Amino acid sequence: MNILIFSLILLAGAYVAGLLGSLTGLGGGVILIPLLTLVFHVDIRYAIGVALLASIANSSGAATAYIKEGITNIRLGMFLEIATTAGAVGGALLAIFTPVNTIAILLGIVLIFSAAMTIRKKHEHAEQTGSKLSYLLKLNSSYPTPNGEVSYQLKNVAGGFGIMLIAGVLSGLLGIGSGSLKVLAMDSTMRIPFKVSTTTSNFMIGVTAAASAVVYLQRGYIDPGMAFPVVLGVLGGAFTGARLLTFINARTLRIIFSVAITFVALEMIYNGFNHQF
Repeated sequence: MNILIFSLILLAGAYVAGLLGSLTGLGGGVILIPLLTLVFHVDIRYAIGVALLASIANSSGAATAYIKEGITNIRLGMFLEIATTAGAVGGALLAIFTPVNTIAILLGIVLIFSAAMTIRKKHEHAEQTGSKLSYLLKLNSSYPTPNGEVSYQLKNVAGGFGIMLIAGVLSGLLGIGSGSLKVLAMDSTMRIPFKVSTTTSNFMIGVTAAASAVVYLQRGYIDPGMAFPVVLGVLGGAFTGARLLTFINARTLRIIFSVAITFVALEMIYNGFNHQF
């Protein structure tokens, strides 16, 4: 396969990754890493390096639109990034010394978890009483709806912060945005309305990935030839997804996405156990 065809396929795959990452809040790595490792047989560490850049691009593209719409809770995102960034650096350092087949198996497990998270029942109710920490840190906010502004309060901020630390470690170790864990922390633990948790997750993913990407860049695991079409494609997909989110019901798309990702995850786990990476 010549470089032009390879770049065009990467561009198309990255566009789909950015689109789905924007709609689900999971980041683009869940598609890009299996595409690079299973289809093109790229070393998984190089695939992770490219996926981290994709997560940065996906977050940058989607977050801009969501912030303009007033949905993203920027103050909450910046507070939780303390945990995710610290975890991401630790995870990236850990990945350098972890066998690639072990990384593939862990990635498959996390992908299955991510698939399950996309089709579970979402928390849409806006809580009217928050925890003391949410008031102390001024994390409570509001978001626009067709019926006007809706205010919400946060529960269990400390528990959400702890889950974010784990999400950061997985992001650095596996090269994915760990959006499923971020959304779980905000949606189920802190009881934030799902649309806010998804958009805030997108806002945070880029910062988390950037912290990990520095370690991969220093180790030489980021290939500019793969990174260029990936970043362009993901940015295009992220902008498209951000516009579509307000007009479509993404549940059917999430179900199809979850089934496909589950099959890919099982393939990653199978190949990992058979030392095919």
